[in-house]
Amino acid sequence: MIIDLHTHTWPYSDDSDLKPRELIERAKSFSLDGICFTEHDWHWKEEDIAKLCGEYDFPIFQGMEISSEEGHLLVFGLTEYKFGMHHAHFIRQLVDEVGGVIIMAHPYRARVRYNTDPAQLLDSICYNRIFDLVDAIEVMNGRSKDNENKFALDIGYRLNLRGVGGSDAHAPSEIPTFATEFEREIGSVEELIAELKAGRFRAVDLR
Repeated sequence: MIIDLHTHTWPYSDDSDLKPRELIERAKSFSLDGICFTEHDWHWKEEDIAKLCGEYDFPIFQGMEISSEEGHLLVFGLTEYKFGMHHAHFIRQLVDEVGGVIIMAHPYRARVRYNTDPAQLLDSICYNRIFDLVDAIEVMNGRSKDNENKFALDIGYRLNLRGVGGSDAHAPSEIPTFATEFEREIGSVEELIAELKAGRFRAVDLR
């Protein structure tokens, strides 16, 4: 089952030009098996997701992309944004309370983009405690350059962290690019979390 774990829609992500129905229709047209709405610091209501799933007969899972001081985190299991989520340790505490998962999105992409010595950067950032707080990292991101995705892959190899893929789509043309292939069928956020925890997935290139 191939799912895009990282997308943004307007108006809930105000930097996106992609409307929810447009995203669903495009995902279906390219034979994706499901998508995740991961708006910036905002969570969809379950009844709104259920309505769209029923209307399009298509699996949609809700999460959030939280902007913490330590980096951008894709979170599944939480249902609202709370004050204090700008600290990754606090997010980890909340996620553990509900049995959710955290994925680091496009790790250190901005620093890679402007760094002339990626090997030295890799050596330094691998000591950051943020990696002790996440369950996986995004190693294929549709808005990242090839060297930035390679850097994320190198982090995964170095720290033995599993890698996922997502389009990070903000516009129609940005889907499909990357996604995550799961070994088992997934029908709910709870099942998605269970498969991520079990490690039964791999990042895939759909370009």
